Amino acid sequence: MTISISLLLVVALVIIDQLVKHWVATTITVGTSHVVIPGLLALTDLRNHGAAWSILQGQQWFFAVVSVVAIAVVGYLMFRWRHQPGLMIGLALILAGTIGNFIDRLAQGYVVDMFELLFINFPVFNVADACLTIGVLILIIAILREDD
Repeated sequence: MTISISLLLVVALVIIDQLVKHWVATTITVGTSHVVIPGLLALTDLRNHGAAWSILQGQQWFFAVVSVVAIAVVGYLMFRWRHQPGLMIGLALILAGTIGNFIDRLAQGYVVDMFELLFINFPVFNVADACLTIGVLILIIAILREDD
């Protein structure tokens, strides 16, 4: 996967993330849930001023610094590992997730979360969070599979 294809993936995922967040914020009342699949998934409009499980609430300066550093580090790693497709996919997902939540924090001071898993006590999350999680998993698997 080339850098240009990776960046197109990042742009597409950030757009999807922002569109879903906008749709949820304009169609679901804050704090309410709509069950999509009983016992499995609900859509909830949650405004998260912190991180997972609302830790570090109100520390937007901290999240801004972490986001800028993460974007720089991931950008460097994408350039360095540009010829390793597995790593590029994971890094593209991590970059998309970081940018998606960073946009929310800059524009609104909070992140819009919406996906609520009903079968487990898990934080409500969004597309960007899913990108981050899947990207880290792909990166771990790709690194573990490397020969050197």
